[in-house]
Amino acid sequence: MTHTVQVSAALPGAYPTITDAVQQAPDGSAIMVAPGEYHENLTLNGRRVSIVASGGSGTVTLVARNPAAPVFDCRQSTVELADLVLQGADEPTVSATGGSITMRDCVVSAGPAAAVRVSSRGRFELTRCKVSQAHVGLYLDNCAGTVTDCQITNVVEDGVIIRSADPVLRNCTITDCGYRGVYIYEYSRPTVENCEVARVGEVGIAVAQQSAPVLRGCWVHDARGVGISLGVDCGGELVDCRTESTASPGVLVPPGSRAEVTTSDRRRRAQIGASERAGAADDGKVDRLLAELDALIGLPGVKREVRAIVDEIQVNEWRRSGGLTVAPTTNHMIFAGAPGTGKTTVARLFGQLLSALGVLPQGAVKEVARRDLVGQYLGHTAEKTNAAFESALGGVLFIDEAYTLSRSTGSADFGQEAIDTLVKLMEDHRHEVAVIVAGYTDEMHQFLDANPGLASRFNKTIEFENYTGEELAQIFTSMAESNEYAITEAVRHGLVRYFGERMGDRNFGNGREARKLFESMRKTQAQRLRQLRRMPTAEELQLLLPEDLEEATRA
Repeated sequence: MTHTVQVSAALPGAYPTITDAVQQAPDGSAIMVAPGEYHENLTLNGRRVSIVASGGSGTVTLVARNPAAPVFDCRQSTVELADLVLQGADEPTVSATGGSITMRDCVVSAGPAAAVRVSSRGRFELTRCKVSQAHVGLYLDNCAGTVTDCQITNVVEDGVIIRSADPVLRNCTITDCGYRGVYIYEYSRPTVENCEVARVGEVGIAVAQQSAPVLRGCWVHDARGVGISLGVDCGGELVDCRTESTASPGVLVPPGSRAEVTTSDRRRRAQIGASERAGAADDGKVDRLLAELDALIGLPGVKREVRAIVDEIQVNEWRRSGGLTVAPTTNHMIFAGAPGTGKTTVARLFGQLLSALGVLPQGAVKEVARRDLVGQYLGHTAEKTNAAFESALGGVLFIDEAYTLSRSTGSADFGQEAIDTLVKLMEDHRHEVAVIVAGYTDEMHQFLDANPGLASRFNKTIEFENYTGEELAQIFTSMAESNEYAITEAVRHGLVRYFGERMGDRNFGNGREARKLFESMRKTQAQRLRQLRRMPTAEELQLLLPEDLEEATRA
């Protein structure tokens, strides 16, 4: 069992500083840090420890006490950092030399240095981190690991530097860099997938010194230099990458380069029509995804509808293989229902199902809203809508609160232009993308009325019913268990009653309400435990009580 220690200036028995806790706690400890601002520099040599903000994301800020040292200097250690705000100065805010470092939901800034530096064969995993106000965002030197769903912005020089390293960058946004977005050099072999690089002072992605990256599905735009530049001695692959509003050429591959630039055959597939499949079905993966769908709490009607669609797709494939005709169809759908009813979750599963069934080449879901489609001047909207649509080709384009496109916000509103552009794109590429629009049921009817051809583009509407009070209590319990909390039977009954009373509210958020209440109860529990004037037991740290529910739901 993980040994847990507390850091709090106010809680009796807790360590007053993170440094004290690190020095005293045994290896393998989880250090839970109470909300507040801490001025410290921590050096970890050969340690194994996790440091987590007990109050959740953004509640704990660490500032470098000594500006000439990192906030975290990890040497041959196994370190996990979660939900922390880290502010460095003249040295890298987080420095990992060898060992392994995991960072989740952290916000990192620095002075004239890198925000995060990993070197000397270190391994790393950065997930949902935000990096800004640094000289360099990430410096990955002779190391390996993954950077997933991270944002790197407002950087003086390079957003990401990769030197003699083989990392994977996936679904990241790198913007507003004074020099390059990504610089890859000295024999590096990284994979960069579905990343956006924008508003940089020089080259978007620069590759040099015999490196051979795999760049797949990347979008580089608004760069003063060329979008993607490869050195003459470099190799690698560029697959379905796009450049817009960059210096010419958008992609520079000089004579002598070994790099291969390819695009998928999506457009050819659209021209051939429905008889051409994206690939063979993976029955095992289909079964696993359907089991994952069945494991979702509630949504019985949605599950039936999705299974019916899967059955139809499979039967149509049997008819094709038997030489029988198949009626032309599209995969565009409407998800109608209130917020928080699982529409985005099901859309992601549905995209994977279409890929597993061989209908689409990939199961990725591009999630957009009005702001991603509607511009500020004539012609800008069509450009933005086309860009969003093209980035989803081969997968799913999910438009949340789509009805807002048909709502005018003033005399110069271009939502209608976005709708008209979508109608044409959905027809031209109906076999290479699935468009799912989501929103309130009544408002979606108004959305469909915005263009005479819009309703005919959608094959089916799936209604997402509101969760019951019992189902929301189950969702809450699942969240609690996944975060190592537990509830009493009295709390469960209280949750059912509370959710049942709230469901009549027009703005009730369903699953989002469960998440919001869980976060509130965590805070009320923390406040209650601080009043004990002693170190809580492991059971006390996990248990949420009726008084926590009462305090969290008090008007």
